[in-house]
Amino acid sequence: MKEFQAIIQAYDFYKESNKMIALATVVQVDGSAYRRPGARMLVSEDGELTGAISGGCLEGDALRKAQTVIFQQKSLVVTYDTTDEDDQKFGIGLGCNGIIHVLIEPINYQSDINPVELLRIALQDRVSCRLITVFSVKYSKQEQIGTKVLFKGSELFGDRQNLEEGLLEKISHEIKTTDSANHSIVKFEELDDVQVFLEYIRPAIRILLFGAGNDTVPLAKMADILGMDLILIDGRKNLATPLRFPSAKKIITGSGDEVVAQLEIDSFTAALLMTHNFEYEAMVLHDLIPLSLPYIGILGPKKKSQKLVERLKKQGVTVNQNPIFSPMGLDIGAEGSEEIALSILAEIKAVFGGKSGSFLKEKNGPIHE
Repeated sequence: MKEFQAIIQAYDFYKESNKMIALATVVQVDGSAYRRPGARMLVSEDGELTGAISGGCLEGDALRKAQTVIFQQKSLVVTYDTTDEDDQKFGIGLGCNGIIHVLIEPINYQSDINPVELLRIALQDRVSCRLITVFSVKYSKQEQIGTKVLFKGSELFGDRQNLEEGLLEKISHEIKTTDSANHSIVKFEELDDVQVFLEYIRPAIRILLFGAGNDTVPLAKMADILGMDLILIDGRKNLATPLRFPSAKKIITGSGDEVVAQLEIDSFTAALLMTHNFEYEAMVLHDLIPLSLPYIGILGPKKKSQKLVERLKKQGVTVNQNPIFSPMGLDIGAEGSEEIALSILAEIKAVFGGKSGSFLKEKNGPIHE
């Protein structure tokens, strides 16, 4: 998500500067690679890069290919085969074992539905989308159909031209019948030379940070680095200020029994109770429980959360404790507010990613599924 935001920001700068650009997108990976389908890199005519398509191994060659695309104004697919043991041909040992297909497209500023503008539309509000990219590995040097349409709710954005007759209907059917929470690459029998990358774009994780003390400042900064949307809530107006929390999308001040009603909450929202005020958090938790958030983190010992839950039960509130994480954070031996923030945000990322937060070395099989 942060990469998308950076690319859109760079795009706006280049457009204002009248610099020609191209967008490189990893559209298919066979085997292992540092980045997966959906990774992007924006390239300017003078060689400036925003984003990444690998760990730094492919960017140099992709830059040269992108400048050719800018000059010719013609998209193409570039294939990098890192299964070759002699991978010094890219100037550095890749350390991967996969085949990476990268679509490079020239960007036309005159089109309000070019690939970057479609990304902008996808991020404009908190609605999950499917971005459709059509490419051909078999005819990689020929001009590609490319990133054409965006399915967002009941709306369709983009350019239907150059799509095979009936292809859009087939794609729409595929989206309705496939797991919408994952990327997928599909082929259709009658179009065996064409692949369709169905990219799932979900909203950024929204953090409801209850607590404006000094210990939450590092967490707010880290959340911004990760591209998360932060909303700050506290009853202390002298602490909950834009000066202390410049990355907050919104700051709400008020009593514990009134602030939750002012919040917009969806299935990509996490709440963190870090006010160090038991009574305030008791009122907040009372209003959060019915909202079925996937993550509610409570700072402090387990005994504290048990007391909070017991109070709610006495008030007749049915408490599902599955989404309650207390003490919150992964067990990484965190000390100090910065390390605790790292622990908390890592746990949130694991929960929303459907992962356990365990050591990768203990995982059987590839890192990416």
